[in-house]
This record gives sequence, C-alpha cells and structure tokens, in this order.
Amino acid sequence: MTTPDVQWPRSAGPLVLREPSNTDLDKVLEWRNSPEVTRWLLRTEVEPEAFRKVWLDDDDPYDHSVVAVLGDEVIGTGALWITDAMGQSHVDDGPWRRSEAGIGYVLDPAHAGNGHATEIARVLIDLAFGELGVHRVTAGCFADNIASWRVMEKLGMRREGHGVRDAWHAELGWVDGYTYAMLAEEWQAARGAQ
Repeated sequence: MTTPDVQWPRSAGPLVLREPSNTDLDKVLEWRNSPEVTRWLLRTEVEPEAFRKVWLDDDDPYDHSVVAVLGDEVIGTGALWITDAMGQSHVDDGPWRRSEAGIGYVLDPAHAGNGHATEIARVLIDLAFGELGVHRVTAGCFADNIASWRVMEKLGMRREGHGVRDAWHAELGWVDGYTYAMLAEEWQAARGAQ
C-alpha cells in the first residue's frame, strides 16, 4: 500500500472534515475534557499544550486527524491511522504491511444523537478503503458506550471481539470492551448494494 496525498476538506453529510488549526483545537478543548466526553475515552483529560502539539505537529503520513465542523462550529474530531496487520515477518514487504486502519471519533455532547459520529466514521472508512487501499478497518469501544458501537454496526462493521473485563475504567472499574472490523470486500459489497 502506498499513501497518496490525502486531500482535505471533505464533506460528511452536513459536516466538513478538515485538518485542524490552533483555533479549532481551542474550540475542541472547550468540550473535550468534559465528564460526558472523557467517560468513554481511554485518554481522559488532556493537557491543552500537549494536545495541540500532538495534533498540529504530527507529520506521520499514516495518521490522519481531523476536526468536524458544522457551520462555523467545531463539533467533533475524527482520526484514522494506518498500521501493519498481522503477518509472517520473514516476508519483508508482504501485503500485510500498512494494510490495516483504525478509526476513532469524538463529539461535543451538545451535538450527540444527530448522526454526526456516523458521518465522520463513514468518511474515514471510505478514505481507508477507497483511497488508501487498506485490507481492513477496525474500531473499538467500551461495551457500555452504546452510542459508539451503534455507529459501527450502522456502518456495517462486524463485532469481532468482546473482551470480558479487559479495560480499566476509572469510574466503573473493570469493564468489557468491544472490537469491530470490516474488510475491503465487505465495504465494496455494501457500496454496490446502495
């Protein structure tokens, strides 16, 4: 897999996904550390300067982090990262290299329940399969994060794993986690059925 130049902005239903500016990240930080948001994240509160540095200084061509804008308001974030799949390491440049993508999305709670997370995830999945040519896309969440796993299922991702008490949650203790995935041929078949 080669990494083409990914072009932003992109339309995601009523949203525009684009690379973040420093001002955008100020807006994200207004809601990113709220308890409603951090409840469902592995990285709970973030320090503002470290957050900005990670987002603005990342020059890894295999990581794509974006903000989701509705009108003039930054209401969410999305991320897509490319990794190696599992493969036999004696094949130096095997097809498993840079063949798997992970996705994630976070919304301002004031805009939850309107399909925005679904649109963000849909664009990231389409980018991963349609332009970057990955073999598989994965995502995960705490099992109690019903809104997140519903997004994954709505987009045709398959629940592949149910980890029993496999994740530590500061408020809830040991909790279950779900992993989801979709293969390129499943994505292609779903697009053909539309």
